[in-house]
Amino acid sequence: MGQQIEYLATVAIDCGFRIHKELGPGLLEMVYERVLARSIERRGLKIDRQKPVEIRFDGLVIKDAFRYDLLVEDKLLIELKSSENMMPVHGKQLLTYLRLMHLPLGLLMNFGAPTFKLGLKRIVNNHHP
Repeated sequence: MGQQIEYLATVAIDCGFRIHKELGPGLLEMVYERVLARSIERRGLKIDRQKPVEIRFDGLVIKDAFRYDLLVEDKLLIELKSSENMMPVHGKQLLTYLRLMHLPLGLLMNFGAPTFKLGLKRIVNNHHP
């Protein structure tokens, strides 16, 4: 699974880079989400958008605890932002999502950053590439 998830991350990053280069920063988050989802699908990968995630804790079940932005091939979680500055809480949020969904790797993509590289962050949850 390690090689496959790294391949998925490479495809997603490549697509994100192309989108940031072509469209630039400043659009709404949902626009980047739709364009990135389409771009990844065009590379032949399965993508889910805005699906609810259930949380179970101490006998309590919350059916729609949160919704993720994008999930590639049921393995790679992508959280999108479109703001000038990435906040530390964004990385923590993604790590929590990864833990709750039992996923090893996530990408935080902030399309509001001046360059794609500045807006990209890998978040790992016990992942060993």
